Amino acid sequence: MTSVDFSVLTKKKPAKKLTKKLSRSFGRGYGGRITTRHKGGGHKRKYRLIDFKRFDKKGVSAKVAAIEYDPNRSCFIALLNYIDGEKRYVLAPNGLKVGEQIICQEETPLKVGNRMKIKNIPVGTSVYNIELFPNKGGQLIRSAGSSAQVMAREGGYVHLKLASGEIRMIKEDCLASLGQLSNLEQNAVVIGKAGRSRWLGRRPTVRGSAMNPCDHPHGGGENRQSIGLRKGPKTPWGKLAYGVKTRKKKPSDKLILKRRIKKRK
Repeated sequence: MTSVDFSVLTKKKPAKKLTKKLSRSFGRGYGGRITTRHKGGGHKRKYRLIDFKRFDKKGVSAKVAAIEYDPNRSCFIALLNYIDGEKRYVLAPNGLKVGEQIICQEETPLKVGNRMKIKNIPVGTSVYNIELFPNKGGQLIRSAGSSAQVMAREGGYVHLKLASGEIRMIKEDCLASLGQLSNLEQNAVVIGKAGRSRWLGRRPTVRGSAMNPCDHPHGGGENRQSIGLRKGPKTPWGKLAYGVKTRKKKPSDKLILKRRIKKRK
């Protein structure tokens, strides 16, 4: 069993005005029936209100008051104290320290944590919390340790190489933050025991091959049996599980220059 190094965090309780009650469905839909399997239980959480936009604070400098843990996301968060007295939570990049000053404006110094228009960011720079539409707020690159790289600028668009390997065009007026997100070793954590998964709200997962034929298409047989299906693995409801295209044709397809790299089975 392994865990994340929390030594970089500030020992304090979350800001009360920036948290709210988080209600969860535990995998149940309308009528109280299970609609999503393997969800339920878990520790109580409070939701931290994260500012993914920051455009309404353009030109207002902020001091990093604390680096905190957020149970609702994989990366750490930073508490900012703006010079006008307001406090806000933002996603914390790797290397951001308590006491540093960061800012959001159209063009800023190339410093970790600063936020600016993507057209003013030099080629080769790592960025995170990227907008898909101007002033809508960051939607891309928000998980621990992830970052995108600015590849080129052309015709009002910026070419970005995402963490998946996909190369995509983003409008040059969209905002992005400089740096790579914190908690780089999150993907190497070994859960180690079943109870730790239950704390996270994950209920047990049973293999289809361990079930009876009436419960799953993979069920039945003596001892360990192969799936025995010509078209490959299926879900409990008989749908094909692997190799099925789920993305329908979308207007944004023309903005994707190179598809993500598919993982080998």
